[in-house]
Amino acid sequence: MDHSGEFAGKSVLITGAGGGLGTALVGMFASRGARVIGCDQSFDALQDPQIASRHVFDLLNRDSLDAVAHDIMGRDGVPDIVINNAGWTRAETFEELDQTTINREIDLNLTGVSTVSTVIAKKMAARGSGTFVFVSSVNALSHFGNPAYAAAKAGINAFARALAVEYGQYGLRANVVCPGSIHTSAWDHRIAKDPTVFEKLKRLYPLGRIVKVNEVAETVAFLASDRASGITGTILPVDAGLMAGCRPFIDDILNGN
Repeated sequence: MDHSGEFAGKSVLITGAGGGLGTALVGMFASRGARVIGCDQSFDALQDPQIASRHVFDLLNRDSLDAVAHDIMGRDGVPDIVINNAGWTRAETFEELDQTTINREIDLNLTGVSTVSTVIAKKMAARGSGTFVFVSSVNALSHFGNPAYAAAKAGINAFARALAVEYGQYGLRANVVCPGSIHTSAWDHRIAKDPTVFEKLKRLYPLGRIVKVNEVAETVAFLASDRASGITGTILPVDAGLMAGCRPFIDDILNGN
């Protein structure tokens, strides 16, 4: 493994390391010299040989998460960088919401992430350095469905700002990337319903396409790096222009197409 590069000598903890974006993040950080600590729900998801250390846990298991965070640091030390990438949603509209689905999506996308991050952030602050990058969503910035997931991701944005403000004086930075639609396995259930869904999506994006996985990973890497040493508390969309405005309004209403 190459131990040169901008992350040489750095340990990077990546949650959801076996997913579509997680795999790209593992490859990108490892190729730039980082020691990657991979976290996911199963060891089967963590077979990438670029992962130096593996931790398996469930973000829904509230009672275990303090111990999980301490176990990670006990085995691998306090990480230099934490990439909170794990996330999940299935309740697409209010019609699919009930107390069980609300609890699941809030706990997985917000409560679990916040619990583990709080334990690690305190250790980073005591050390005097540390960097967080949270993978949120454009759903946290405007409504595109998935209401419980959107609420949880909006909570992540606020949580990251809180870390940035309260722990900045101790050398800690925290930023958020909000991706638009990216083609990962998270879209498989939608593709199964409508194989043309990605063609339909293109009309919504000013760049005329959805975001590529490597474009999101590159933005995460930038915010985690020393090149972004003056940036903290920032919420950055990586969305092919989606949050800039509504392209179909121009095409369909103003131009009358």
